[in-house]
Amino acid sequence: MTGCAVAERGPGPAQITGLILAGGEGRRMGGQDKGLLLLHGRPLAAHALERLAPQVGQVLMSANRHAGAYAALGVPVLEDCLPGFLGPLAGLLTGLQACGTDWLLSVPCDSPALVPDLAARLATALGQAPEARVALVEGPDEERGGWRLHPALALMHRSLAAPLAQALAAGERRLGQWLGSQPHVRVRFDRAEDALMLANANTPEALAALADRWNARVAPP
Repeated sequence: MTGCAVAERGPGPAQITGLILAGGEGRRMGGQDKGLLLLHGRPLAAHALERLAPQVGQVLMSANRHAGAYAALGVPVLEDCLPGFLGPLAGLLTGLQACGTDWLLSVPCDSPALVPDLAARLATALGQAPEARVALVEGPDEERGGWRLHPALALMHRSLAAPLAQALAAGERRLGQWLGSQPHVRVRFDRAEDALMLANANTPEALAALADRWNARVAPP
């Protein structure tokens, strides 16, 4: 057993800090700040926050632009500790360094439909794999078949901060590649209610499709 070992049920909400990753440049969105784009009149990041907050002890926001707009959502805003928009790994490092709990749950700002048991399912998997330091979400790959990793959705131990800092200094920028190289467990999210959570809004077209699926989900019978 290592110092990262947890009870069989895994870490509880009080042991987890949530981190919403909203620090990107939004290149595929024409430079727009994705977390502040509206879905049903509310920023995508606000939807993510609403669903993440009940699952964790505290929520932090990783953002490199429009800090005031994100702060208005009522959570601490963290600018990347490294300059130059180095990608989600830099936001993750900043969150791990600021984390006041043993565990950090990261989610992307453009996943507004987080399922209410996201943290619990990842924590349970960690409890059953005590040597793992990160639990990663994977879902069905509708285009290629098999399973696709969603690395921005991950529950990890704060001890990953030191090796992540070393990896960034060595030039690593690939979120899935780096997290997958750590002791980890993959957790399959293949329930019907998981599908909307895994539908990110990376482009204007993807956001429109997400809005259509959102409308279909909330429409009255």
